Amino acid sequence: MTIKAIEEIIGRTVRRDISRMVSFAQGGLERAARSIMSTPNAHVGIVTGFFIRNAVPPSPETDGLGGMAHMAAGLANAGIPVTVISDAPCAKAVWAISNELPKSVALEITAVNTDSVVTLRERLAAGVQPITHLIAIERVSPGSDGKPHREYGADMTDDTAPLHLLFNDPAWDRPWVTIGIGDGGNEIGMSVLPCDIIRDDIPNGPLIAATTPTDHLIVAGVSNWGGWGLLLAMALVEPTLSGSLLADFHPEKDRAFLTAAVEVGQAVDDSRVDKPARPVMSVDRLPWETHASLLMHLRGVTEAYLEGGSPVVDDIASSTLSNR
Repeated sequence: MTIKAIEEIIGRTVRRDISRMVSFAQGGLERAARSIMSTPNAHVGIVTGFFIRNAVPPSPETDGLGGMAHMAAGLANAGIPVTVISDAPCAKAVWAISNELPKSVALEITAVNTDSVVTLRERLAAGVQPITHLIAIERVSPGSDGKPHREYGADMTDDTAPLHLLFNDPAWDRPWVTIGIGDGGNEIGMSVLPCDIIRDDIPNGPLIAATTPTDHLIVAGVSNWGGWGLLLAMALVEPTLSGSLLADFHPEKDRAFLTAAVEVGQAVDDSRVDKPARPVMSVDRLPWETHASLLMHLRGVTEAYLEGGSPVVDDIASSTLSNR
């Protein structure tokens, strides 16, 4: 029941009404966590980076980066190899936040072309310890017209490597389990949702709706929260590793991750059409302090269960956050 509680907390509404998305994806969090933790010699790849061309300066957004960092930190602390994957437009921010991880992880950056992605996937599949699980967090998928789009419909083709080909390609038999984490309907993994949910519930849904499926889907109000949820779920299904998995899951480390992304990587937020995004200490228009409060609540729920208590989901799980 506790993993379900975590799923409810991370699925709270922020800007868009994602209630039907969250409901359909229910159970995906636990299935994804069990898949990773039950696999001998697991090696987890994490794909992230959502580039914003009209930002000042042009940079990837802050969402996705923090979720990647906490998952990578926990897995590496638990002795599970991690490879972080992104593309050239997002490289600086992804490198900056990866450099703050407590233990080193592999970092792969592709050019913005198909050949580079195909070369990477062949190398990852043939490695000494091949990838067993591939997670996409806040990574755009091609929409209904075959092109990747921002939430308001802008074409991202020139700024985005086709990393979705690591997850689904009819011409290729992928060797790893795939997990998608998103919050807006246009991210890798969202195509497992019934088409009417994104079409009817998400602005520009008929155009931006993802066409790349994954084996497991996690829907969250903010994509970073989905990464946090998966980390906590892994700790709950494998309590013997919970200390290592959660060692760096605290506000101080989260602030360090976001600071590196913003100050070194120039990651941006508030990406509205009428207001160019800028490097600020916020994610999805919510200040860092709001995220830190939710992080502590999630950690408390998890620790109460691990210690034999009976955690309760309070109003924080169902509340709605407005734009700031």
